[in-house]
Amino acid sequence: MKIKKILGGFSVVAALVAIAAPANAHHAFSAEFDAAQPVEVKGVVTKFELVNPHSWLYLDVKGPDGKVTNWGFEFGAPYSLKEKGITKSTLAAGTQVTIKGYRAKNGKEFGYAVTTILADGRSVQTGGAQDAPQ
Repeated sequence: MKIKKILGGFSVVAALVAIAAPANAHHAFSAEFDAAQPVEVKGVVTKFELVNPHSWLYLDVKGPDGKVTNWGFEFGAPYSLKEKGITKSTLAAGTQVTIKGYRAKNGKEFGYAVTTILADGRSVQTGGAQDAPQ
């Protein structure tokens, strides 16, 4: 009887740890991005990663001085992007896009994409964070 109680208690603790682990891995918009630093960049896609929980788009952006910098932007989940018509072929390497969003708090060339304007002129909400400014 004592062993059953111990095993039962262990099972409950293991289940709680398994449920809590994914929640800890996720982050809020405000943890990494700065709503006071809106950014708009135009560039050429170099890489598009459709991965959970957030997809990432990388693009080469030419600055006013002609220097090219590679930026990375966090997008929403792959399923939400697919529902909006965004696929690997939509954002293939070499495609020109404009990203409107917010810069990373660390000041590096990373950001959160709220809206992506595709080469055909279509504007798509590509961010999925519920606490991000829209």
